[in-house]
Amino acid sequence: MRLPPTSAPQAPLRKVLTTRLLYFFILGDVLGAGVYVLIGEVAAASGGAVWVPLTVALLLALLTAASYAELATKYPRAGGASHYATRAFGPAAGFITGYCMLAAGIVSVAALARGFAGDYLKAFVSLPLVLVAVAFLALLALLNARGIRESTRANTLATLVEAGGLLIIVGLGVWITVRGDGDVGRLTRLGTASEAPVAAVLSGAVIAYYSFVGFETSVNVAEETRDPGRSYPRALFGALLTAGALYAAVGAVASAAVPTGTLAASDGPLLEIVRAAGHVPVQLFALIALVAVANGALLTGIMTSRLAYGMSREGLLPGFLARVLPGRRTPWAAIAVTTALSALLATSGGIDVLAGTLVLLLLVVFFVVNLAVLVLRRDGAAGTSHFRAPTVVPVLGALSCVALATQVEAPVWWRGLMLLAVGGVLGAFTLWRRRHAPAPAEQPASVEPPASRV
Repeated sequence: MRLPPTSAPQAPLRKVLTTRLLYFFILGDVLGAGVYVLIGEVAAASGGAVWVPLTVALLLALLTAASYAELATKYPRAGGASHYATRAFGPAAGFITGYCMLAAGIVSVAALARGFAGDYLKAFVSLPLVLVAVAFLALLALLNARGIRESTRANTLATLVEAGGLLIIVGLGVWITVRGDGDVGRLTRLGTASEAPVAAVLSGAVIAYYSFVGFETSVNVAEETRDPGRSYPRALFGALLTAGALYAAVGAVASAAVPTGTLAASDGPLLEIVRAAGHVPVQLFALIALVAVANGALLTGIMTSRLAYGMSREGLLPGFLARVLPGRRTPWAAIAVTTALSALLATSGGIDVLAGTLVLLLLVVFFVVNLAVLVLRRDGAAGTSHFRAPTVVPVLGALSCVALATQVEAPVWWRGLMLLAVGGVLGAFTLWRRRHAPAPAEQPASVEPPASRV
């Protein structure tokens, strides 16, 4: 159902992203900072065969990624999941979906800011955490406002650093194993003697799944892609497969090179491989981790600002958030507000209360997106020149979200439900205000820009 516009049309964002830049955007966000702590958590949940839950998580992520590829090429607009849910189920579902993504994104950026100011930075210099976090977020906001091209070029360099660091880890792990200090037998050990292998895999897959969900941020820059119909599917699936191969390789060598208990107990599991190899400066990987954290925060900040911009343009958030810089054509108001909220969370010390709800919030979003694909198949106005996933894929994607949600712990469910309740109240107020707003003098054209032919 096509919703009537609630305000005058806003200036469109500038189309500057090529397939290569979009590929590195997605790869950089998927790799992110999580891999530097992820392996230890997966090992604690699943045992030595870390590569198994990583592979399962990749396959599950590809299901929902296919749904995103169809919708992003069919409706290449900032707003992403919120826009899709609005078209499929109405503004209430659009608001809740966008709210979940905004909450997850803002909290994620705040947590990454605190991570940047923490132990990795202390390997070089000791500064007040709050001061570093706020200055870090301000610099990222300026880069974000300068332009999507500049931001993605910085991301390309950072992604190469991240991937290079992971390749070094793979090389060190192979060297440790070849010289006889590793144990390849750990690669087949799942769970404990009292835990079924399937349960161990699912437990680790929930943790590993979060490491692949960075692809969601990319749909919010589809509007800034020159040829989304052709570029987006190639960049999306290429980036996910690249990240999956890197993750599986890192997981395998980490498990073979370092005892599972050591990985599980470490806050920096990749540093355990560096220490086991010997003669490699630990500061090198602290620097790589800082680059990864900064890159993840930058890309997530881009996503949240574009999502806020898109929801504002749909009438789901205040209209001033759709304002863009005249020359740069970047959503400065959305950047300023989302950065301020992240800074507030980063300095309040409340990040740990919300951090555990991120996976649950994203599973809610992904479930809605998979359903939206099926509903919007009836929308003939968008044409047919876009990527189309086989019908079974979004069905399996929705079921995978339900399956993974059953593995989320009860305390996380309670926190997630509280956040959703807050979103419900805000959404009801927003929709009430929207219904009672005066109608515009004339209705501008509301035709979607045509998707490029594949």
